[in-house]
Amino acid sequence: NTHTTHTLFHLLLLLLQEINFHLDQVFEVSKITRMGNEMGPPWLKPMLKTDYFFPCPFHSDSNKSECNMYCLDCMGNAFCSYCLIHHQGHRLVQIRRSSYHNVVRINEIQKHIDISCIQPYIINSAKIVFLNERPQPKPGKGVTYTCEICARSLPDSFRFCSLGCKLNGIRRGDSELTFSHKRGAFDGMDSDDEPSTPKKIAFSSGSISSGDENVNGMSPDTPPLFNRHRRKGIPHRAPF
Repeated sequence: NTHTTHTLFHLLLLLLQEINFHLDQVFEVSKITRMGNEMGPPWLKPMLKTDYFFPCPFHSDSNKSECNMYCLDCMGNAFCSYCLIHHQGHRLVQIRRSSYHNVVRINEIQKHIDISCIQPYIINSAKIVFLNERPQPKPGKGVTYTCEICARSLPDSFRFCSLGCKLNGIRRGDSELTFSHKRGAFDGMDSDDEPSTPKKIAFSSGSISSGDENVNGMSPDTPPLFNRHRRKGIPHRAPF
């Protein structure tokens, strides 16, 4: 029957169009997800732009009610330690401050993103990275390394001074950069391991070239000093 054949053909054509439509939708979603992974997790940009260290509106009468906690799952505003009860089981990081700039400890943030190529610092005996760029009006004298985004002077051969600068480096199209951990890259990594960088020569824990952070520098051990005593002469008895 010609009519039946035409009807079946028409239904088959509609079915193919529907399949193609869904395939296009899946492709677009995967493309957006892939771009999001390359640009970092969805909580990264909100975390960098959030305000911190203001009094908690719910616990302002309590001690230590500064809002310096951030939830990677809720991606909302910063909150204080008394609000932790509302984020049980969530991924949390604590934001700290150094010379009026926000920082996060390496052993907290590197569990969630790849922080390679970012200059680490040691402040109060803890390894940290800065959240956002810290541009300088003029580079210091004798500066060898600078941030590729904000031209901040760096003590070592890292490419960026902060998480935000690495994000901007990815935005400009550097295919070598990513915030995604390579499979197995974090396995067996010590919580205090420093971030790596393709251009890194050696990590120095000395003082920061900008001179505005209090850094606990580590210098090589000083060789022991031996006391040298002169040999006494021939002993003589005291006269009677």
